[in-house]
Amino acid sequence: MKIRHFIITITVGVNLVFYLVGWYWILWFSVPVLLLAIYDVFQKQHTILNIYPVIGHLRYLFENIRPEIQQYFVESNINGRPFNREYRSLVYQRAKGETDTRPFGTQFDVYRSSYEWINHSLAPTKVAPQNLKVQFGNSACSKPYIASPLNISAMSYGALSKNAIMALNKGAQEGGFAHNTGEGGLSPYHLKYGGDLIWQIGTGYFGCRNELGNFDEKQFAEKATLDAVKMIEVKLSQGAKPGHGGILPSAKLTKEIADIRNVALGQDVISPAAHSAFSSPKKLLQFINKLRKLSGGKPVGFKLCIGSKIEFFAIAKAIAETNIIPDFITVDGSEGGTGAAPIEFTNAVGTPLVDAVIFVNDVLVALDVREEIKIIASGKIISAFHIAKIIALGADAVNSARGMMFALGCIQSRTCNTDKCPTGIATQDPARYRFLDVNDKSSRVKNYHNATIDHLAELIGACGFDTLDDLKREHINKRESNGHTTNYERIYPSKLVGALSKYETIPHNWLEDWNKASSDSWL
Repeated sequence: MKIRHFIITITVGVNLVFYLVGWYWILWFSVPVLLLAIYDVFQKQHTILNIYPVIGHLRYLFENIRPEIQQYFVESNINGRPFNREYRSLVYQRAKGETDTRPFGTQFDVYRSSYEWINHSLAPTKVAPQNLKVQFGNSACSKPYIASPLNISAMSYGALSKNAIMALNKGAQEGGFAHNTGEGGLSPYHLKYGGDLIWQIGTGYFGCRNELGNFDEKQFAEKATLDAVKMIEVKLSQGAKPGHGGILPSAKLTKEIADIRNVALGQDVISPAAHSAFSSPKKLLQFINKLRKLSGGKPVGFKLCIGSKIEFFAIAKAIAETNIIPDFITVDGSEGGTGAAPIEFTNAVGTPLVDAVIFVNDVLVALDVREEIKIIASGKIISAFHIAKIIALGADAVNSARGMMFALGCIQSRTCNTDKCPTGIATQDPARYRFLDVNDKSSRVKNYHNATIDHLAELIGACGFDTLDDLKREHINKRESNGHTTNYERIYPSKLVGALSKYETIPHNWLEDWNKASSDSWL
């Protein structure tokens, strides 16, 4: 009886539709559906469509919108990836100048394994945000740079739109912090508003390369001496894809970008995995020395994701033997972001930021050059606690890329490699990026930076400190898997100053790698 009633109901309903709208309008719907069904049956690419013509397309529809459904309807405030809603909202609120406080207590489980917190003091101090500045430039540098502890990490014009680059640079200019160009070279959009720049030189030497793709001293000197360029960074490797060259998909390569980079149109721009200007640790330092002279004495350093510790020990030996000391080292964690990378590299190559910063800091201390070299940390840094934690573990300053993108309006759609960014940030499609208002978004970048630095000053004061230098590993606590608590000084005991100068004081767990390292070779 139920089946009979169902058939009758359907029949009546169909006849009613035909009566109300007429057969003519039904054809407009039925003919395309019939043609689609015929196509589905005879096509050979998708088995699902062969078996389930027409309705099989729902599978692909839901697959395409799955990230949005996951982000807006499924994930909680604290379990999203790569960044959860708690931290995305934090950036949005600070960028817009809205209330960023939280009611009713933390949503994090403070008793879970790996939960972290900072020690406060019963005698808090008052710290002025302007007192948190960091000076870059050692004794060999004639033009030191005073920087904010929070700056814009490397993002190239090409990976980002021209409007996004201009908004970041204008925000940096108004907020008094630095903007790393990324390896794509200096573009007119980096220079338009006069924000302080850290010019990154990658393996492709974009902006200072000859027709063969090799480093060009003349082009470099012309741009490195510009007033806007405050520091030079040689990129050895990147956290999200260490050991792999940069990637700019051909879909995002315009003629203007090709001209800026001096590359051919119509193909992916893939930087070499290694530099051609030097081939050993000693030659890296000689190259850094050359760039310092060509730039007129500006701070020069290098960026890397830690892989083989032998290779970093080789750099340390080269520093000891040549007495050429870089002004800074940018340490990129493997959790760093990128617009495009092979999934194997993103998920399973490179050392995470905490382990990498601690190792680099300890080596420099043991080499007795830590006072001469500043460390910049980069990798999933959003809040003032993130900054304070990584500085306590060994850094002097931090760079943030995705935090600044959130400030621009990024919604974490993860379409950076498709040229279909819905917010006009990571795209070269003028129909998309022209709606990104430079003045409005630059204010948001400035607001996010300034609010985060204000909260950092409050956090330092709550600990009873006066400067960032007072932060030490012992101040960051961590819950272990057994439920007990510890701190990072117990997990990673600090190394003795100058420990690498004598064989008998070299830490036992370093000895094998240190002996294998050579200043004349990476291997």
